[in-house]
Amino acid sequence: MVTKRHILYAVFGFIAISAGIVTVVFSIYQAKPRLTTRSDQRAATIGTRQQQSSAAHLYFADKDNLFLIAERRILRHTQDPINFSRKIVEALIKGPSDGFTRTIPQDTILRALYITADGICYVDVSAEIKENHPGGVQSELLTLYSLVNSLILNIPEIQAVKILIDGHESMTLVGHIDLQEPLKANMLLIR
Repeated sequence: MVTKRHILYAVFGFIAISAGIVTVVFSIYQAKPRLTTRSDQRAATIGTRQQQSSAAHLYFADKDNLFLIAERRILRHTQDPINFSRKIVEALIKGPSDGFTRTIPQDTILRALYITADGICYVDVSAEIKENHPGGVQSELLTLYSLVNSLILNIPEIQAVKILIDGHESMTLVGHIDLQEPLKANMLLIR
């Protein structure tokens, strides 16, 4: 009787250990990323670098410097939202082509741009945006919301924009609008 019991325990133990091994192997197999061939990797790389053209609405000041007006531009970019965002900011810095008024001083340089997982776009521009700015509340509003609205209304991944100057936070651009928190789109400035 004792030997039958031992055999029975051994069989149950073997089954339990086998089930454990199968579970571990299966979980490792599921967690392991799929191996791709060289052609799969090449196709994925080409897909992310492939240029496409998209219409973007860039917001510049009207002739009276009171409101923002959309200028439709076709921009070449990759599928990456950061790349498209950079193209938008660079086009804003270059200025309008439809007779509208520039909102960002011409010598301004885009130093860096990135988008966080929670939708905050950090735009780091050179000090020229502050040093060469004409000043005034309305002009400061139009400069900031030219950037903010152009990014948020064209890039779905962006919910708010945080503007940095020369890599640092600034209290304001030229003394009027608080830049300590990320800014959301301001539709009241658009005509």
